[in-house]
Amino acid sequence: MAKSFLNNLKFAEGSRKRTKRIARGQGSGHGGTSTRGHKGQHSRSGANFRPWFEGGQMPLIRRVPKFGFTSPFKVEYQVVNVSTLDVLVAKGKLPDSAVNPEVLFATGAVAKRSAPVKILGNGELKSKLDVSAHAFSASAKKKIEAAGGTAKVVQRATA
Repeated sequence: MAKSFLNNLKFAEGSRKRTKRIARGQGSGHGGTSTRGHKGQHSRSGANFRPWFEGGQMPLIRRVPKFGFTSPFKVEYQVVNVSTLDVLVAKGKLPDSAVNPEVLFATGAVAKRSAPVKILGNGELKSKLDVSAHAFSASAKKKIEAAGGTAKVVQRATA
């Protein structure tokens, strides 16, 4: 095979189609009605439909059922399980027993600094920790207090 240089590059076979040249006489194969068919609104010049118009058929937006509601006040929490807290203690990433959203962000347990944090009760907790978060599940609160720690709810900063 010959080397490829800029002066001998060619397009792949079949990758470029010829353009359809309409209204250029009968010999072009697209003369006469120029691919518009006979009669009707689309055959005339100046025909203009809105993109969503479906020829008088019931439009899609009116056919699709409408239901549900999305609250604009929904709060998306970043969740941390008590098992995650136990792993962080075992790895030595929590030197003192105080755990708050800033500490969890610094250790990589949560991804966003500004989003609220909720502690969930999945797993076991063996260490005594003083945990501050925006929300706790009932089982998480019970497990933290059973290990000898405290669970304190902190308020979210409202913008």
